[in-house]
Amino acid sequence: MCGIAGSLHSKSSPSLTDEVATRLRVSLRHRGPDDSGLWRSADGQACFIHTRLSILDLSAAGHQPMTLHGERFTITFNGEIYNFHELREELLARGVIFRTQTDTEVILRLYESEGREMVKKLRGMFAFAIWDEESKSCFCARDPFGIKPFYYSVSEGRLSFASELRALIQAGLTSSRLNPQAVAAYFETGSVPEPLTLIEGVSCLKPGQAIFWKDGEMQVYRHWEPVFPFTEGDESRCDAEEAASRLRQALLDSVRHHFVSDVPVGIFLSGGIDSTLLLALARELGHEKISTFSIGVDDPGLDESSVARRTAMHFGADHHEKRLDDHAGRAIFDQFITSIDQPSIDGFNTYTVSAFAREHGMKVVLSGLGGDEIFGGYPSFSQVPRLARLARLLGVVPGVRQMAGRFMEKHSKSNRTRRMGTLFQSDPCVATAYRAYRAIFSRRDALRLTAHYTGVAEVCRHARSDTPMPPTAEDEVSFCEITGYMRNQLLKDSDVMSMAHGLELRVPLVDRKLFDSIASVPARLRLRSGKRFLLDAVPEIPSWVAEQPKRGFLFPYQRWAEASWSTLFDRLPVNNLGIQPSWFQRWSALVLEHWMKTHSISSAPLSA
Repeated sequence: MCGIAGSLHSKSSPSLTDEVATRLRVSLRHRGPDDSGLWRSADGQACFIHTRLSILDLSAAGHQPMTLHGERFTITFNGEIYNFHELREELLARGVIFRTQTDTEVILRLYESEGREMVKKLRGMFAFAIWDEESKSCFCARDPFGIKPFYYSVSEGRLSFASELRALIQAGLTSSRLNPQAVAAYFETGSVPEPLTLIEGVSCLKPGQAIFWKDGEMQVYRHWEPVFPFTEGDESRCDAEEAASRLRQALLDSVRHHFVSDVPVGIFLSGGIDSTLLLALARELGHEKISTFSIGVDDPGLDESSVARRTAMHFGADHHEKRLDDHAGRAIFDQFITSIDQPSIDGFNTYTVSAFAREHGMKVVLSGLGGDEIFGGYPSFSQVPRLARLARLLGVVPGVRQMAGRFMEKHSKSNRTRRMGTLFQSDPCVATAYRAYRAIFSRRDALRLTAHYTGVAEVCRHARSDTPMPPTAEDEVSFCEITGYMRNQLLKDSDVMSMAHGLELRVPLVDRKLFDSIASVPARLRLRSGKRFLLDAVPEIPSWVAEQPKRGFLFPYQRWAEASWSTLFDRLPVNNLGIQPSWFQRWSALVLEHWMKTHSISSAPLSA
């Protein structure tokens, strides 16, 4: 787990200066405090930067950027390849000689042997760039689910990239103009949907995508995408017991691989099903006295710390717990704000527990992120299809749905009703119902806020995925959760907020091989209410975890916002929309304004 950056330029474009390269390296130091490096190709056409958090092969042999003997291939790599031992053995059997014990060298040797197709063999989280000195070309790739980020901009024949958007901003490799389309999408969804970023001219490489660059020409293509291959007739042939057994073996396999490390591995223990199953399976795999970490809050309705404490004791973990109230939260708020790469309405919880784990000497932790999206843990799995059916029903009489939607969005004082108004003016499918369900603001209110910050009132809506929709409405909700909320908010926040403390956060439930092994299980089994599929596969999960109401890893922001945090929310434009804004609506505007101030980004209209 590290920070990467770099620049590729054609013969006619200027190379990266030492000053800019230094700014990039300094801006990414928090992601890799153990080592750093800078490399240039012989003709200066490529420049790679790396900051290292040492997890595998802690020796100097793991230094990056790494160049193979003969100096043809050089890599800068962020992430972990969990099946690198198997890939290494495969290459050794072909006579390949290794000089390190790193997964980084395995990627290079595999690329040397198999070219771009090798990315399909990698199991893990990754973002990397490989320079080929012989062909003067570069291959960049991002992992299937987008656990590790890859931001890039193209200008005057030069491709610049980095692990964080703010690194490109601080290095002066981007404009300082807000992207109106991204701002509107942010206020609608609470995060910035990929490939958009808040800065004009900068994109985020989508999960499962790759770039091939040569002399200023760039090809972007997809190497993997999530697909639910269930077809008519499969349901009757799928046995529940056999499916649960298959899931258990896949979970054990994923947890085993995610424990590959040369430093201790801990677990974020929230008290819910997903983190508990990681601890249960880790114990079955022989890991004892695992360090677990949880945060307790001053709200009985949200506090799961007692459940986490009891679970840790049950499995013999070395448990650590931190208590947080509004005053303690406010004390670290400014540090949190400066750690944000792109704003979202979440992240503070991950920032806090990551700092806590790092204080206890951890470098690697596991999180149960992904269980809700893949195994039906959210209310959205039942409510979104109902919303879609309601919208279709209102459309039986031509024009009625759209007319009702316009009235609701413009005149209602209820934010929820205004959001439903946006849905009723759209195509009444599961994807648009999901968007309305997850929305922070209605489309109209999001555009009003966008006009305030950018001076642009009319903005094209961010396009939906071009991936074919899954076979059932429930599968489609799962697809939307995976490619929307999980991808654009949870994974981004987890990466940035853990790396702010030099901590590697791994997500065993967000694993390509695990997904592929259970994606064909029909929704009636895989997405059963209460995540029964997971509970059947891991019966070791205690009843006090399995039977408790779902709460999620949340902090009492609303009460804090009304108490000692109240002055933070004064004079925000969200207060002038004609609704009583919720804490997450005010939080979204607050975080954006602080982010703009931190990076000296003006809210003046683009035409100014």
